Formats: sequence, structure tokens, C-alpha cells
Amino acid sequence: MKIYWRLLSYARPLQQYIIPFFFTSLLASLFGVLNFTLLIPLLDLLFNQVDTPTVVRLPDPSFSLDYLGSLFNYYFGTFLQSRGKLGALQFVCGIIIASVFLSDVFRYLSARILERFKVNMVARLRQAVFDNTIGLQLGFFSNERKGDLISRVMTDVQEVENSIATTFSAAFKEIFTLIVYLAVLFNISVSLTLFAFLVFPVSGAFIGYIVKQMRKDARTGQQRLGGLISLMDEAFGGMRVVKGFNAEPFIKGRFGQENDAYRRAIKSMAYKREMAGPFSEFMGVTVVALILLYGGSLVLSNQSELSASEFISYIILFSQVLRPAKEISNAFSNTQRGIASGERVLELVDAVNAIPEDPRAVPLTEFRDRIEVRNVSFSYEEGLPVLKNINFTMPKGKTIALVGSSGGGKSTLADLVPRFYDPTEGQILIDGQDLRKLIPASLRAQMGIVTQESILFNDTIFNNIAFGADVTPEEVEAAARIANAHGFIMEQPEGYQTIIGDRGTKLSGGQRQRLSIARAILKNPPILILDEATSALDTESEKLVQEALTHLMQNRTVLVIAHRLSTIQHADEILVLHQGQIIERGTHEELLENFDGFYRKLTVMQN
Repeated sequence: MKIYWRLLSYARPLQQYIIPFFFTSLLASLFGVLNFTLLIPLLDLLFNQVDTPTVVRLPDPSFSLDYLGSLFNYYFGTFLQSRGKLGALQFVCGIIIASVFLSDVFRYLSARILERFKVNMVARLRQAVFDNTIGLQLGFFSNERKGDLISRVMTDVQEVENSIATTFSAAFKEIFTLIVYLAVLFNISVSLTLFAFLVFPVSGAFIGYIVKQMRKDARTGQQRLGGLISLMDEAFGGMRVVKGFNAEPFIKGRFGQENDAYRRAIKSMAYKREMAGPFSEFMGVTVVALILLYGGSLVLSNQSELSASEFISYIILFSQVLRPAKEISNAFSNTQRGIASGERVLELVDAVNAIPEDPRAVPLTEFRDRIEVRNVSFSYEEGLPVLKNINFTMPKGKTIALVGSSGGGKSTLADLVPRFYDPTEGQILIDGQDLRKLIPASLRAQMGIVTQESILFNDTIFNNIAFGADVTPEEVEAAARIANAHGFIMEQPEGYQTIIGDRGTKLSGGQRQRLSIARAILKNPPILILDEATSALDTESEKLVQEALTHLMQNRTVLVIAHRLSTIQHADEILVLHQGQIIERGTHEELLENFDGFYRKLTVMQN
């Protein structure tokens, strides 16, 4: 129940839904029950069991079923006396039509309130999940499957809407209906109603057992669905590789395994869920038959306090009790799927950023002097050290290059500077302030990042360059010209308003990279991090991108990672990383003078 109430908290303030839903549901239930209670005078009238009454007095107002019955009898008797049995029949039929109309009106109003409750709760929950997930550290997304995250934000939240909100409806509307029916049944016959209560403990115990078994199946099913979405995302995103390696049968086989596991989990849960309704109905009908047998024998032998019309109306009313009882049992059965989904959703809501922001953190307003890396070591989640005792300084306006073999820790070191991760040991300072004492957003506002993989979005070229910034078309065009991108942009069908496809697939690798550079130029950051920005390009594209990078690097502090050593010969200092340690440092010329040095060997191999 703790999870259930946490999920409901996203619909706050609850009173704006509960109070009107309470009254509309209660009135809908009252008028709904009234339809069936009117069967007693209607049957008496049709079976000629009604005599012309003497004039009765209008009852004094009171909040009770007896008052409503006395009020009806007063007007019923008045019509019967003044207009005869046909007039009384018209009166009863008119009351039935009016009560059905009012019952449907209030049922519609309660449905509107319930829908508003559902959509508001789900929208807030989905926003909370997305906001908290986006705020988590970069390492979280390295460990989680993207498809599973999407499944939690979309599918699991939708399941919460379908299940939890349904229970909310049953907890008010159906319970109200059940209470009203039971009150009327007790008013007609206490002994028969107590006898009928035999069905509830048996049904409740059985349904409780079913519900307990369903939660495990529900959680397994949602996990399998997340796996399916992840697999589809990977397959569709890597279709070039799938087809290039003739791996369609392999991918189909993996999808078939995941799909079959999901089918088994959902089937098992559905079998249990669907068992609850028929069992409740069977028990209810059994009790109705027993009441019919027991009460009918009393009526036939004239030993019952009920007349035949009252007994028939009682049976009809009791049969209607089965519907809300069945709805309540089904709702609580379905809730297990919603709670299982809610657990997965709340795991994201409760996830804590491993790179916390210090409550006393201050903003970084400008970069003035230098970045210092002091005795920094780093490892991923208690694994082997990736960096060991790294020390260097980046003065403002200088270019520092990181080179070395793959897996040496270059990209990890670059990720520490914008504080995507925190060092395991040591510290990184900017203008003498530890990065952990600064507001991360203000730190990253001073930096521009261009990676080997161009991260673009399925949007227009203009929006990819602007990327949320409030800029003019002239500013975007100026950035594109500096990045050597304006020419190919104008060749596109709609120029800067051309949609570039998922991850920019409608553009070449060099064109995508130049858009990324244009985006960094438009941001105009004082600090620039370039992570192998030209290593995946052909010679012609590399030349154009390198020219764009040269423009971008002017008058900026640059940390550049490069496999192609020709691109960093003019760096102010080159750091050679090998197995997480700096083994050499100096300018290009100084490093070449060391004939046994690692840098010289790399240069000779590339040449």
C-alpha cells in the first residue's frame, strides 16, 4: 500500500478530486439503487396487490431511507387515489425514468472527474520520472539499457494509469454502490442479508491468494517488455551492421526469445487475473440460488415477513450487488500489475545522483586563469584503476593534447573536467576552486564539447545548431560559416529548415561533425574539449573539419584528444597516457627528441 499511496500523491491536491468524486459517485449509486427499489410498488401494482389508500400525511424531512420510502408512498398514494392505478403506474414509470437519467448524469460527471485525476497524476508522474532520470550522472546511462528506461517512462507509467486509477474508482464509486445496495437489502430483510454474507469471506480469501501470486508475474512481464524495447532500439539503430553481417536470423531469434518470455509472463498473470472474476460470480450466483431456495420456501409457506413482490425485488437487488463486488475484486487484482510497474517507475524517481551537488556550491561566473588536475586517480565502480596519479595544468588560452593507445584513459580524463564523473582520489580545480564546490550547470556553461560521435537530433539543421538557445538566424548562419557548414546546408532541400533524420542519418559523417562544431561555436565557450573529433572522417572531410576546429580553437583553452598526431603538433603541451599514467609530456618537438619515447614510436608508425 505504501507504493500505492506514493503513486496517488502525484495527483495532489487529492481533495479537489476526492470530494466531487465522492458526491457524484454517491448520488449515482443512490439513484441507481432507486431504480430497483421501485420494482416493489411496480410489481404490487401489476399483480393487483395495491388497494386504494386513505389520505396519508406528508412525512417530516429526515436523512434516512425510511423518509425516502414514506415520501414516495405519500405521492404514490396521492396519484393512486386521484388518478387510479393507471395514474400510479405513470407516476412510477416517470420516477424510474428520472432516476435513471439522474444516475447516468452523475455517473458521467464522476467519470469526467476520474479522467482528470488520471491524466494529471500520470502526467506529473511521468514528468517526475523523466526529470530525475535526466539529472542522474552520466555513468547511470552507461549501465542501463536505453530501451528499459523508455519502457519505464512510457509503458510502466501507462500501466499505473490503467491499474491504479481503476482501483481509485473502485475504492470510491463501487464501494459506495455496494454500501447503498447492502443498506437497502438490510432494510428489506436482515436475516436474508446476513445469510448472503457467507459469500464474501470465501471469495476474499481466494482473491487474496490470487493477488499475491500476480505481482511476481507482473514485474517479470514489465521487465521483459523493457528488454523487448531495448532490443528493438538496438536493432533498428544498428540496421546497417545487422544487414551487413547477415545477422537478421540472429536478431529475429533474440527477439523471439524475449517475446516468448514476455508472452509466458503475461499469460500466467492473465490466467490468474481472469480467474478472480468468474469465481466471484460463481460464488455470488450460488448464494443467490441458495437465497432463492431458502427465502422462496418461506414465502410459499407463508412463513416469511416479505411479500412475493418484496422477495422478487430483494433477489433482483442482491443480483446487482454482484457487479460492484466483482468490479472491486477485479480492480484489486489488476492493481498488482500497476503496483509492479509503479515499483519500477519509483526506482527511477528514487535514484540518487552519484555526482551530488553540494548545497553550498557556488556558481562559476567566468573562467579567468587555469584548470589544475592534482593527484587524480579514477576507477569505475570499484574496478581496476583507469587513471593513476594524474597531474597537469591548463593555463587559460593554451592547448593541452592527450595522446596514447586505446584504453589508456584519455576519454575518462576528459570526462572528469566537466564533472561527468568525480575523481576517486585527488581533485580538479578551476581558478583555484574544486569542481565539487561549484554548481555543475555553471561549470558546463563555460565549456563546449565536440566528440568523435556527432550527437544530433531528428530535427531541423537550425534547431540542431541552436539547440535550445535563443538565437537569431543570422547568428546560426555565422556559426555555420565558421564551421565550414553553410555551403552544404544551402544545398539541402529546405536549407536550415531541413529535417536531418534520426541521429542525422541524412547527412555524411563530415557534415554531421561540422554541425556539431557549429553548435559549439554558437555557444562560444571559453573552454573547449575535443574528443577525437576527426578520427572517423575521410581525408577531404577531415580537412574541412580541421579547418573548422582551427577557427573554433582560436583564443580558447582547449583539451584535445587525438589519435592522428598530425592534428595536435601545435599544442602547447602534449601528455602521453599509457595504462592510466602520464609517461611523457612536452611539446611535439621535445617529444620527438626522445628516440626511445612512446610518442616518437606512435609518430613513426603513423608516418
